Amino acid sequence: MLDSIFSFLFKYQYLVFEQGKFTFGASQRMWLTTAVVAAGALYALWTYRQVAALAVRDRAVLLGLRVGLVLIVLFGLLRPMLQLKVAVPQQNFVGIILDDSRSMQVADHNGQPRSTFTTEQFGRPDSAMLTALGKRFNLRIFRFSSTPERLQSTADLKFEGTATRLGDALDRARNELSGLPVAGLVLVTDGSDNAERTIDESIAGLKSQGMPVFPVGVGRDRLTRDVQLTRVETPVKTLKGASLILDVVVTQVGYAGRKVPLVVEDAGRVVSQQEIVLPGDGESQTVKVRLKASDVGPRSYVFSIPTQPDEEVAQNNQRDALIEVINRREKILYLEGEPRPEPKFIRQATDLDDNLQVVLLQRTAEATVNAPDKYLRLGVDGPEELAGGFPLKREELFQYRGIILGTVEASAFTPEQQRMLEDFVDVRGGGLLALGGPRSFSEGGWAGTPLAEAMPVVLDRGSRGPQYPPAELMVRPTRVGINHPSTQITDKEADAAAKWRDLPPLTSLNPLRETKPGATVLLTGADERGREQIVLASQRYGRGKVLALPVQDTWLWRMHAKMDVKDPTFHTFWQRLARWLVDGVPDRVSIAAAPARVQKGEPVSLSAEILDPEYKGINDGHITAHVTAPSGKVEDVAMEWTVEHEGEYRARFTPSEDGLYKVAVGGTTAASVDVGRGNTSVKVAPSDREYFDAAMRAPLLERIAEETEGRFYRAKDVAELTDAITYSGKGITVVEERELWDMPINLILLLGLMGGEWLYRRARGLA
Repeated sequence: MLDSIFSFLFKYQYLVFEQGKFTFGASQRMWLTTAVVAAGALYALWTYRQVAALAVRDRAVLLGLRVGLVLIVLFGLLRPMLQLKVAVPQQNFVGIILDDSRSMQVADHNGQPRSTFTTEQFGRPDSAMLTALGKRFNLRIFRFSSTPERLQSTADLKFEGTATRLGDALDRARNELSGLPVAGLVLVTDGSDNAERTIDESIAGLKSQGMPVFPVGVGRDRLTRDVQLTRVETPVKTLKGASLILDVVVTQVGYAGRKVPLVVEDAGRVVSQQEIVLPGDGESQTVKVRLKASDVGPRSYVFSIPTQPDEEVAQNNQRDALIEVINRREKILYLEGEPRPEPKFIRQATDLDDNLQVVLLQRTAEATVNAPDKYLRLGVDGPEELAGGFPLKREELFQYRGIILGTVEASAFTPEQQRMLEDFVDVRGGGLLALGGPRSFSEGGWAGTPLAEAMPVVLDRGSRGPQYPPAELMVRPTRVGINHPSTQITDKEADAAAKWRDLPPLTSLNPLRETKPGATVLLTGADERGREQIVLASQRYGRGKVLALPVQDTWLWRMHAKMDVKDPTFHTFWQRLARWLVDGVPDRVSIAAAPARVQKGEPVSLSAEILDPEYKGINDGHITAHVTAPSGKVEDVAMEWTVEHEGEYRARFTPSEDGLYKVAVGGTTAASVDVGRGNTSVKVAPSDREYFDAAMRAPLLERIAEETEGRFYRAKDVAELTDAITYSGKGITVVEERELWDMPINLILLLGLMGGEWLYRRARGLA
């Protein structure tokens, strides 16, 4: 509508003014004539200004109207015009790049699929835009989705591609048209680019060759009725029986406040279901989903919300996630400095979990001049394990995946052993949990030691010893702790608050109240006077994690008089705390696939880390990835050291079947020593990413147009496309001059000013 008004008033379309160069075409004689006329007009206006009979306001208004009239006349006498570089008909090429992906099936273009527009305007030999462009240019037509290709027949468009890679499509058209006179590239798409690489390099190539892009955006910038599972955050691996708390991000438009079920399935079996309330339009909501990893092996969990009435995109209501469920015993070393009830009850709790093995090294007598420390060993695998007490060598300590440090003073360790404790977390990537007691934290002289650097809490060098009487603390989870995997004392979130209120108080001799900047407090406790102190804090340190639990008697949650003899709270707390302590602890051989889900024919990058028993990188290994296809076919892929990082090896393979690929990595060192084995899985299936964030992405298309000196059009304005390319100034062009003196706006202004003067005189009684 606005363009039509503009064309009526100014004779030409807006884009003609945008692309043209404004100039005056008057000859020297006409410039001289205009100057004489202007001088005469100015003199007449000056004498008119001297008329004393007129009021000041009347003189000003009439003078302004007369000046306007003179300027319009002078403007016409100088012969204003636009100079345009116009593409020579049939001497230039135009590339038409058509989006052939699944997202073009979304029905948000006037109630029709986006593909309808493409077919009507570009998809048939007699289509409107194809005919208009063909009259002026030589056309080359391409289609693209996962890969771009030259389109021999527009009837071949299927709109079934499972990816949109704009950069690849632009590169293909640019390379094929390189060396030819190109007036522009027409990119017909919804802009739903989901390629892994950015589009910057493609834009730079187009700019260097002077190829403007004219994107035509199909679809709406925002859907009106849609529910989407935007993201599901899951661990890559987890231990069998783990109680997982997963973040599922839900967004929606058109269904705010509606209650819907969120269902999780494993191999068609519902393993979790909960009702959620959808957030406001355009907002994101993170939903905590609880499920138990019961079955061993690679599990493909499917998260879904049922399709809602009149929903525009149903395919984005579902997400799947691949989790490797491992069945093994995680070995934790528990070092205790004195006999007390805590070790007994912790081992009772963890012994009930088949996937936890807590090895207790408890000092029963302190060293004297004539005798070393004496220790009780429980849960060891053989008579040699820990026979000399706490390990003296890194490889002996690093065989454990976690350490529980009870009430034992820092002086019980040599300086090298103290550094080993820090390196166990930092280098090995293990989990360390420090418990409270009279010889723990600052009270045990740990301030200033290497381990103090790793602690999530600040240790006071000036500690005067443990606080007596010990503080009695009513323990409560923080906002983070409510949904943290390590602090789940009930299977149902609704039951947790009541259970925390009913637990008996615990005591603490270690008044810790300050955390490090990167630490997270999960549990706090308040004494009788309401003073709070830390009960459980955690932080990442290097490759591992450190937890501080400065209470000395969690066993009261098992044996206190108010606890029912069958109450599982204590056991649940320690099993989940111990599991989280060793969660994510790396093996000596680890393997990662990127991406973990691909389509047939898409390459998968494998990255392996190979470490020795001291967790130093092995760089001279002969490492092989054994890739097993769903059909059982095995492919051995040699992996090469990257040189960039110690112990890092890489390789690539391309799957050719749908299903689950299993990847096992292993090998030997240069000295023929076995390095161990690591496993991962890759899911191969048609991609559904086209349906996520499916609205038309105008900002991206506008950027492509702006940076390549093209112009962005929406589907409703596509009729202007042919002229825009014609006047782009690219390719083989000729200069045309467009006269502006006879624009309707000039006549309208002239008549308006004359009529305005007459009306003003009449109104003021001057006529």
